[in-house]
Amino acid sequence: MMEEEELEFVEELEAVLQLTPEVQLAIEQVFPSQDPLDRADFNAVEYINTLFPTEQSLANIDEVVNKIRLKIRRLDDNIRTVVRGQTNVGQDGRQALEEAQKAIQQLFGKIKDIKDKAEKSEQMVKEITRDIKQLDHAKRHLTTSITTLNHLHMLAGGVDSLEAMTRRRQYGEVANLLQGVMNVLEHFHKYMGIPQIRQLSERVKAAQTELGQQILADFEEAFPSQGTKRPGGPSNVLRDACLVANILDPRIKQEIIKKFIKQHLSEYLVLFQENQDVAWLDKIDRRYAWIKRQLVDYEEKYGRMFPREWCMAERIAVEFCHVTRTELAKIMRTRAKEIEVKLLLFAIQRTTNFEGFLAKRFSGCTLTDGSLQKKLESPPPSTNPFLEDEPAPETEELATEKGDLDQPKKPKAPDNPFHGIVSKCFEPHLYVYIESQDKNLGELIDRFVADFKAQGPPKPNTDEGGAVLPSCADLFVYYKKCMVQCSQLSTGEPMIALTTIFQKYLREYAWKILSGNLPKTTTSSGGLTISSLLKEKEGSEAAKFTLEELCLICGILSTAEYCLATTQQLEEKLKEKVDVSLIERINLTGEMDTFSTVISSSIQLLVQDLDAACDPALTAMSKMQWQNVEHVGDQSPYVTSVILHIKQNVPIIRDNLASTRKYFTQFCIKFANSFIPKFITHLFKCKPISMVGAEQLLLDTHSLKMVLLDLPSIGSQVVRKAPASYTKIVVKGMTRAEMILKVVMAPHEPLVVFVDNYIKLLTDCNTETFQKILDMKGLKRSEQSSMLELLRQRLPAPPSGAESSGSLSLTAPTPEQESSRIRKLEKLIKKRL
Repeated sequence: MMEEEELEFVEELEAVLQLTPEVQLAIEQVFPSQDPLDRADFNAVEYINTLFPTEQSLANIDEVVNKIRLKIRRLDDNIRTVVRGQTNVGQDGRQALEEAQKAIQQLFGKIKDIKDKAEKSEQMVKEITRDIKQLDHAKRHLTTSITTLNHLHMLAGGVDSLEAMTRRRQYGEVANLLQGVMNVLEHFHKYMGIPQIRQLSERVKAAQTELGQQILADFEEAFPSQGTKRPGGPSNVLRDACLVANILDPRIKQEIIKKFIKQHLSEYLVLFQENQDVAWLDKIDRRYAWIKRQLVDYEEKYGRMFPREWCMAERIAVEFCHVTRTELAKIMRTRAKEIEVKLLLFAIQRTTNFEGFLAKRFSGCTLTDGSLQKKLESPPPSTNPFLEDEPAPETEELATEKGDLDQPKKPKAPDNPFHGIVSKCFEPHLYVYIESQDKNLGELIDRFVADFKAQGPPKPNTDEGGAVLPSCADLFVYYKKCMVQCSQLSTGEPMIALTTIFQKYLREYAWKILSGNLPKTTTSSGGLTISSLLKEKEGSEAAKFTLEELCLICGILSTAEYCLATTQQLEEKLKEKVDVSLIERINLTGEMDTFSTVISSSIQLLVQDLDAACDPALTAMSKMQWQNVEHVGDQSPYVTSVILHIKQNVPIIRDNLASTRKYFTQFCIKFANSFIPKFITHLFKCKPISMVGAEQLLLDTHSLKMVLLDLPSIGSQVVRKAPASYTKIVVKGMTRAEMILKVVMAPHEPLVVFVDNYIKLLTDCNTETFQKILDMKGLKRSEQSSMLELLRQRLPAPPSGAESSGSLSLTAPTPEQESSRIRKLEKLIKKRL
């Protein structure tokens, strides 16, 4: 019964003490213990099994029970001590809570007392300062009243004086008084509801109106719209009137300026009427000489009459420019057929010089045409090496005086706000200039063609550099001159038209001078021709380029590379010169692609020439009786022939492409990509091959591999490491040829070993290549069938679609069948011939 009660107690206790994992983790952190009894997942059965793992261990059961009882007794003592210690905790806590509540009540009472005292103090301060605030308000209002009365007195007296001085034309005194009256009147804006104040304001406005009309009348009398200026120069009255006009409505000032400038330029409109001889472009200098004299005359007679901030001299010059632009545009529309290139450029040159003179003389502060200012904005300076120096052409035919050449050469620069203020009128007629440049460039290209035919190809190079044709430098020098000249004339549509002309003749130069003079070949890259078949049949070598032709190809390649780089720089410079809104229309990509095509064609010709020179040697290799070779010796004669051709051609090409190393590297890479597959193709034609013959071929292949690796620096005194991209191609291709020969050398018995060796050595293994290797070994078709079947079984499963293509390749014509067809064609041709 006791045991049952204890078990029930334990079960109830366990049911009560089911702690959450978080609580259990916190207990383990606070009271770390290694005792299994303290674990949350304690299992009594496992614990007993741990204490008594065997039957023999039960002999110590009494000792273990005693230890557990001792431990239970200690736990009971600890629990009893803790429980007794907590007996008075509740009572002590209640007592402490009561004391805290009493302290809070006392604190609340003290705070309330302090708040009451603070409110009383605030009320007391308000009562003390009430009288002081009233005194402050009274003082402020009194001060404002006195100030307003003083302003009113000043305003009333000033209006009376202003009206009296206006009648007597005492403009000097009026200028100072009017400004003071207007300043005082500003203080009465909020009092305009008072009739007396409103009346004074209306009198001031009436006085201003009367002053404006009176001053305009005085200027009309002094400078009548028709007739000559009043003799004796300006008076002090007019000078003081200008000071008054500064204060009045701005329209008065504008009217004075407008009438004075119109009267000042009236003589110009009469002298340079459209029907006058001096109005045409050939005498445009006289227009600018006239305004220069007028500006000097103005400074002497009227410089002190107008205030300096009016900038009257600049306004006269600007109005002259506007009138001149309008008149020139009108007369050029009327006599458009009489405009010639030299006359147009002469007029533009003198006009831009005059605009440069204005930029030196004036600041441009009076220019208010927003569109013109926007037009005058220039792009930031360029760091492009193309056209770093842009002096005016030394052979300028239109400049007759050295002083003209000393004028600003770049009126488009940011420090010239007057650029285009007159010369803009020439822009619609710049088609004459563009047509002239089109004609000149056409004649220049024709002269280049004639000079090339007369002088012949460039001489062989011996100075480690590319023989660039001199005509390309002449072409771009002319382009530079045209671009600088056109940018001085206009940065708008004419620059786009000139760019179109540049594009046209860049293409013509590429096709007529460069591509048109490339030597022609008898074979094409796409296949064999009849002549090449006959030459191969007869055993003669394919036609090779001469030394002069190789130098010509390299010279054309170097020239095309120079043109490509310079055209790119030309495009960047054109974009700097043209208006920002037109930049997107400047695009020379098509022309750069044309030069790239010439470069590719030149490299392809060099590769074809060297490749064709090596063809007879490869053909001789495929026709050798390799099954009759009895011993391995030095490299075969065909290898010596290939090396000889390489040593003859490559140093010449390298020396003539020394200035364009990257294209020489491209030549090497393309030759390797062409020669190595062709060598492997001829290698498959060598059949049957004996073991010794395969060893000799392997030796020859290694010799060719070493020569190809040394190709970029062959025959050079300075040995350079070949580019990694080229070395990778040679190693990969020639290693495949070596692996093919190693498979040929391997015995074909047992079959499984032979097939596995083939799969291991050739990563791109397939049934077609395997059959070619079996043909090289001289195996019969009956022997090949079983080996091909074994290969198909051991090859990894091809991806989808590859199997069908592989099966098709087996039914395709073999190289032997293709060779027999070519031989039949050769015989047929020879019979017909």
